[in-house]
Amino acid sequence: MISDPSPGFGVYIHWPYCARICPYCDFNVLRDRGRETEKAELVDAIIADLTATRALSGPRRLTSIFFGGGTPSLMEPAQVARLIAATRALWTPAAVVEISLEANPTDAEAARFAALAAAGVNRLSLGVQSLQDHALRFLGRNHDADAAITAIASAQKNFDRVSVDLIYALPGQDLEIWADDLTRIAATGVEHVSAYQLTIETGTAFHRAARRGTLSPMPIDPAADAYAMTQNMLERAGFDAYEISNHARGVTARSRHNLTYWRGEDYVGVGPGAHGRLTRGGRRHATLTPRRIADYIGGVGGSSEPMSTGDVASERLLMGLRTSEGVAWSDLSALKIPAAQLAHLSGFVELVDGRLTVTRQGRPVLDYLIGELAARGA
Repeated sequence: MISDPSPGFGVYIHWPYCARICPYCDFNVLRDRGRETEKAELVDAIIADLTATRALSGPRRLTSIFFGGGTPSLMEPAQVARLIAATRALWTPAAVVEISLEANPTDAEAARFAALAAAGVNRLSLGVQSLQDHALRFLGRNHDADAAITAIASAQKNFDRVSVDLIYALPGQDLEIWADDLTRIAATGVEHVSAYQLTIETGTAFHRAARRGTLSPMPIDPAADAYAMTQNMLERAGFDAYEISNHARGVTARSRHNLTYWRGEDYVGVGPGAHGRLTRGGRRHATLTPRRIADYIGGVGGSSEPMSTGDVASERLLMGLRTSEGVAWSDLSALKIPAAQLAHLSGFVELVDGRLTVTRQGRPVLDYLIGELAARGA
């Protein structure tokens, strides 16, 4: 059952600057080395982009704003406030607009968090990643475990909602130590945990290390054990796995913005290299802004491409099956998935009341299932 049946409309704002580049990160980011004039110009460019997009989208009911990156907690609170105000003025705000911002524990000074809350941010996504100092050093983080715990407490004092990001299945990771991390995180009282298995993305420092043979990812079987333990421990701690990597203590703690992605609803992407999905004239369009900051500020490039019905259905399959609510079978009609394929995957997927979902048994092999469904339906 869908907890919130009303359609969402979100705005994603990409802030590309980071104090340092983590070795696992493949996002469109660069080192924050001053650049104050450029940052001011980027804020102006984002507002211009939002205004131009409003002319294309028409009136919508705004349900969420998400500041991602990069490290948007490095933004001046006045810049955050300005972007929030501009977005709320362009689209009609819902009664409650979820306004999320990603932050690092090193940015947890009480004054900064309080100022970001005063600017309008009501949900903080905190990049803790680990509570083990050796793991944090391996991940290239510039905080330690004590700073992470302090940051969580500070965030809980300043924001209505707090989410914590964690990374597991590190090379050689001791699962008992990982279990201790989960226990300590649950004990903080946070209401949302995003727990991601470490993946080696092409073009990252970890990818280069793996090619040199100096980094060996955790083998498949131990990684599967780590996934199962993560699911079980968080469930026992009162978290619902409403998405393959996202866990919430109750329906209201779920990320409304991310649900917009997973449900195939419309969202605007602004900032350098931001993706978006926008329905115009009855057809869904994929949008992409210029990756280079100079090009984005100068209004160079960018694209808006109409999606075929097959592409839309494939994306719904890919995104919707990640969630516990699944995807409406009618949304997949263009794929023409044969009933025999559903029977073949029985026990791993199920079709109930017009919705296709992945079972608990199927979640660990979700990528395989999506590939099988997409291939057989092609």
